Amino acid sequence: MIRRRTTGTLILFLLLLFHSRAEGRSIIFTKHNLSVSGPGPVKATVERPVCQFCHTPHHAGQAKPLWNKDIPEILYTTYRSSSLKAGPGQPNGASKLCLSCHDGTIALGLLRSESQILPFAGGVLTMPPGRTNLGLDLSDDHPISFPYDSALAFRNGQLEDPANLRRPVKLDSYGQLQCTSCHNPHDDHFGKFLVMENRYSALCITCHKKTGWMITSHRSSCRTWNGGPPNPWPHTSYATVSENGCENCHRPHAAGGRERLLNYDVEEENCYPCHNGNVASRNLKNEFMKPYRHPVEGSKGIHFPDEDPLWATRHVECADCHNPHSANAATANPPMASGRISNVAGISSSGTVVFPLTYEYELCYRCHADNPGTKPLLVTRYLFEPNLRYRFKPSNASYHPVEAVGKNADCPSLLIPYTTSSLIYCTDCHNNDSGQKAGGVGPSGPHGSIWRPLLERQMVTADYTIESAQAYALCYKCHDRNSILSGQSFTKHRKHIVDERTPCTACHDPHGVATNPHLINFDKMIVFPNDQGILQFEDRGRSAGACSLRCHGINHKGRNYQRDIP
Repeated sequence: MIRRRTTGTLILFLLLLFHSRAEGRSIIFTKHNLSVSGPGPVKATVERPVCQFCHTPHHAGQAKPLWNKDIPEILYTTYRSSSLKAGPGQPNGASKLCLSCHDGTIALGLLRSESQILPFAGGVLTMPPGRTNLGLDLSDDHPISFPYDSALAFRNGQLEDPANLRRPVKLDSYGQLQCTSCHNPHDDHFGKFLVMENRYSALCITCHKKTGWMITSHRSSCRTWNGGPPNPWPHTSYATVSENGCENCHRPHAAGGRERLLNYDVEEENCYPCHNGNVASRNLKNEFMKPYRHPVEGSKGIHFPDEDPLWATRHVECADCHNPHSANAATANPPMASGRISNVAGISSSGTVVFPLTYEYELCYRCHADNPGTKPLLVTRYLFEPNLRYRFKPSNASYHPVEAVGKNADCPSLLIPYTTSSLIYCTDCHNNDSGQKAGGVGPSGPHGSIWRPLLERQMVTADYTIESAQAYALCYKCHDRNSILSGQSFTKHRKHIVDERTPCTACHDPHGVATNPHLINFDKMIVFPNDQGILQFEDRGRSAGACSLRCHGINHKGRNYQRDIP
């Protein structure tokens, strides 16, 4: 029921104004002053006490404190997420009072103290469209009206226990988180009516205690925006990555990515505004435009923080490899994981889920081992094994030393600093072709390359390839070309590679082979059984072996090869 305004409103206004000024701040200088004197564009055309637009000393509704509006029963769409441990219900308490203006359904001038709806400038009736009009769909806003107790903090694992919450962040009298936990409607000193400044995510981390946040680059980086589009921080006034903190990626209201309140709905678009070279020093976005890449653009809405790394639908997003709350610049030596992949899940060498992972290869095994969506191999092998976890097993006859030191103690072609005791990363071969490891100035990591299959350097697999330092640049990164072609490790390397123009991969499987030494696993498109139907390599001790096969139309029947050992 609409009632007449009483002079008691003026008394309430004076009391609240005195309190605000005593605190050194006043609501009359904020957009919540909806009277004629208000500084914002949304304001009444008739003079009324400032406080009257929310409060009245007489004829108030049931809502406290002395609410000057009737609150209709409205059904809202609330926030939902697969990783949400809280149970937000319909808005209640102070949040419902805020929504009596901010859901855009109730006339701003419809007050219990007035006999008619107060007119507003420009014919405005309800909250105008924009970020302050939250509408009835709150699924893109931070969850509200839920009990925040010790049990929730325990279930979540990364929330502050409410007993330790520091003021001015506070829960309501029922222990629920409301709009007023983060916003003080009477005080806009910190902007957006926040109860405290959110520079360096000070407000966010009052409740959210993300693992690794204190050491992540997203907390400590002083990088600034160079002005190139798009603006990475369109909803803040902060100038550096560290100042923006959580809001580099998240938006507490009107979020583009509703689950987890991301700035944008498309996952990688939350990373690109900084990692396109306009904030971060190197342009990662360009790497994902190359012909061979981890296809982050190929899936949307499939990745979940709590997904099963073994059985999740095959996909790749930036957050599958990088935890934005933990990633940092700490370096490591093989096979240990660097800080860039800190605090993410992996698959161990035994095939079990590990969190957090310890070794870099455990991350690669998430997709390239037991996952049922494993892609076909680039080279078709007689000893077929698509699971890389099996191919790198230390119990195999041969493998590149990703998990353990290699089996071959006699490898004269290795370039310094590599020795037969060295370990290597998957990313020593699979990496951006323009990165520092490849001699370029671009970013490092297996993001994108012009070389198939996402190789740091060229490795031609086609038969009848003319040998050159470029054609087999990846192999020659570790193995001395002169040593290879002079026969120091195998007397017929030059004959095969230069004279017959046979690629390295015709005989060698660069990952690992269960039963053959020296990574021998023939390419089925180049090497065939001989006229007796035999296809095999026989190891005859150090630097000696025999082949039975047919290659380039020539039969090999136990043909012996042996290097003279000084």
